[in-house]
Amino acid sequence: MALYGTQLLSKILDTGDVSALTRLSVKRADYPSKGEQTAHDFLLKYAAENAGAAPSLASFLGACPDVEYIAGVTDSFEYLARELKDAAGKRATAELLSDPNMQHEFDTKTTEEFVVSLTKRLERIKLETRTGVRVFTDITESAGEYLAEYRARKAGTSFKIWRSKFATINEQIGGYFSGNMYAWYGRSGRGKSVIVMEDAVIEAAFQGATVLPWILEMNKYEWMARAYSSISARISGTVERIDGVDYTVGFDNRAMLMGKLDEAYERGLEQFCAVINEIIPGRILLRATDSEGFTERTVAQLEADIIETEADVIVVDPIYLMDFEANTSRVAGGDVAETSKKLRRLAGRLKVVMHIVTQADEDEKEKGEDGVRELRLPKRADVKKTKAILEDATNLFGVDTLNNEGRGVIGIGKGRNGGEDATIELVYLPNWGIVQETDRAVEAAQFSP
Repeated sequence: MALYGTQLLSKILDTGDVSALTRLSVKRADYPSKGEQTAHDFLLKYAAENAGAAPSLASFLGACPDVEYIAGVTDSFEYLARELKDAAGKRATAELLSDPNMQHEFDTKTTEEFVVSLTKRLERIKLETRTGVRVFTDITESAGEYLAEYRARKAGTSFKIWRSKFATINEQIGGYFSGNMYAWYGRSGRGKSVIVMEDAVIEAAFQGATVLPWILEMNKYEWMARAYSSISARISGTVERIDGVDYTVGFDNRAMLMGKLDEAYERGLEQFCAVINEIIPGRILLRATDSEGFTERTVAQLEADIIETEADVIVVDPIYLMDFEANTSRVAGGDVAETSKKLRRLAGRLKVVMHIVTQADEDEKEKGEDGVRELRLPKRADVKKTKAILEDATNLFGVDTLNNEGRGVIGIGKGRNGGEDATIELVYLPNWGIVQETDRAVEAAQFSP
């Protein structure tokens, strides 16, 4: 059996580098024997009392007679710590799986409850076996690696860009880059979910993406009615006159919700449902409030779903209905801040596009003296729940709409790579599946002499 703990302790004596234990997150419990654990404690105590120095070999052997000194260990600290902690993880896993209480939990809990409990404990073991080794990049020595990544990006094999439905967003920020997180916000009932569905879900699926929407405040029938209305509008040949303007429309969303489409539209809906898999090049894998088995809404569960579905684009709508991470900072909003941070890291690690939706604070002054509300984008400071979302997102999109007037606007409130303060004006008729950027050329022509 390899004596990784003994070798690590011996190497510390040879080099005097007691700080390696802290640097590599080596803990007392990582060692298999009590003698090694005692030696670990002695080294840390001696260093704390002697300005970080290591004890002499004589002092060490005198205080730790149960540990054999191995001279001339040439393996690196990183290798020894990694192997030591890996062995500790295997011991902990074996102990967990052989726990007599495991059978009782298996017999008394549902499958989902048992798997969730087991997964959490295994995840804890995994975290405890990390060495804490940090890998730094010397940019002067990594030019070759950088060029390789540049060529991979040029070829489209390293990361992907999913284009926005709205031309101005593409012009301003280049589209949605894999590995980034994008945040959408607006006051309650102002079209955030519709616009994100249009741009982040349906548009990406039409480009061939596998999209995973976590819809946390809407049931699946309601969301699918909206989606079917929008998708059908993209392929429809049906024209309706709305407020004096002819539009190519999809199925009437309200009529679908109530089950009251007229006979002709109902036949069209049946035909549409028969061929929808041929219409969309990508996939939309929905999780909604009433989806079967959708009881855990943690970052860990989202990661599991992403890996299972091999999703390219993720939507969490809204973030504040997730099961938040622990508020370790003990400050107001710390739970959602920790959740936002983990989502941002998850997007980068799995190289997916992450769209999250949150609310903006209400504005009591948004109506004029005549009681009429005008389009007014929320400010960055209005992001509700936590400012961490603002900080974590690559871009922040504010949203406002006037449903009764068929108008809307998107504003880029934060642009890490450009686009800040740009606005996108919309035709907003979601009941007919119409959410599109206004034709700027046509608008300009209206005002030309």
